[in-house]
Amino acid sequence: MKQSVKLIAGNWKMHGLSADLAQAAALREALEGQDARCRVALCPPATLLDRMNAVLTGGGVELGGQDCHEKPAGAFTGSVSAEMLADAGATLVILGHSERRAAFNESDADVAAKVEAAVAAGLEPIVCVGETLVQREAGEAVAVVSAQVEKSLPDSLAERPFAVAYEPVWAIGTGLTPTLEQIAEVHAAIRTALVRRLGQAATWTPILYGGSVKPENAAEILATAEVGGALVGGASLKAEDFLKIISAA
Repeated sequence: MKQSVKLIAGNWKMHGLSADLAQAAALREALEGQDARCRVALCPPATLLDRMNAVLTGGGVELGGQDCHEKPAGAFTGSVSAEMLADAGATLVILGHSERRAAFNESDADVAAKVEAAVAAGLEPIVCVGETLVQREAGEAVAVVSAQVEKSLPDSLAERPFAVAYEPVWAIGTGLTPTLEQIAEVHAAIRTALVRRLGQAATWTPILYGGSVKPENAAEILATAEVGGALVGGASLKAEDFLKIISAA
């Protein structure tokens, strides 16, 4: 299998004000002039996208959104379209995060529609999947995640750049992480589901791990079979911590 370059993406979630752009600037400065061992991206809240783009432009750190609406425009107060993200400088977008699925009742079909919108706008989707603790304890993790992959990825992704992020719901923000064996098992199942859904080209799709990724555990997680990068939450808010994770790649 051809190995894709690892992607380390930081999801700032609903954190970040003007003063925090200094962290993005510090990240860019630290990586400037270095050989790119991996792709690096920051996904701030929409209010910071345009200003963060100005900070990152030309520095090798990519910019991503955290969600988008399935429609390109319309009477959807408070929503942001994929075209708006691209216009603000984003090249990627996180879709189907468990927090969106749980708090906003997003279904696999909803996620697939958003992925379609992202592809149409020229954005690279990072599509999130993951099981709850109840599903994990019931032995359903592989089946649940495989079904999410099958139903959340539209045909339009074939031959297009995208990533899948495995984020066990019970590990997000809790400090808990699966064992390396559990991560490897689910990532292998995701790879099988990807190839079944989209064909052999999907053998190159990076599968990121997310869920309490920290400088202390990044190296062993990133060295695990089929782990093609990381989707990092809280540790991406501080350049010093995020750089340690990037270095582990």
